[in-house]
Amino acid sequence: MSEQPDQQTKKPFLYVVVCASGIADDVGKLITAAQEAHWDVGVIATPQGLGFIDTTAVEAQTGYPIRSAWRSPGDPRPLPPADAIAVAPATFNTINKWAAGISDTLAVGILCEAYGFGIPTAVLPYLNSAQAAHPAYRQSLDRLREMGVLIGGYEPHQPKAGGGAAHFRWEEALELLAPKVSRRL
Repeated sequence: MSEQPDQQTKKPFLYVVVCASGIADDVGKLITAAQEAHWDVGVIATPQGLGFIDTTAVEAQTGYPIRSAWRSPGDPRPLPPADAIAVAPATFNTINKWAAGISDTLAVGILCEAYGFGIPTAVLPYLNSAQAAHPAYRQSLDRLREMGVLIGGYEPHQPKAGGGAAHFRWEEALELLAPKVSRRL
């Protein structure tokens, strides 16, 4: 009997990149949906995003440590390689830095490299309409689309109106990725 895992039974691995947003603590909804769709999941948080999620609950749900900083040389990789990436919720800041190639955090560094590796990536922006009105935001979305990034359809909410958490569809990331991932696996 072989001791190697059967490649047919290996689940695809999804990285969920979480940014600092008021709805980030609901990331468990995306993790649950992914696990129900037979994904293994690991979470990468922006440094500020860590303060918006229940790290203990997320690590218990995924079975992996949350990553937010680069590992030291020689340290083991705590997550398997990604088969796909979902960025949710994605902030104005992260979207613009990613599109500009500003790799100043582990999360954005992973996103910048994903393009070069050809890893299917979906982004679910979550921002207000005043931020979305800035010309850099539309230019960033255009650049990400040119890179093959799949962009969710969330409509920015009104500023200082309590956000639009009720309209944020976490599972949209999986819907966007499904056609791309089925071709890779």
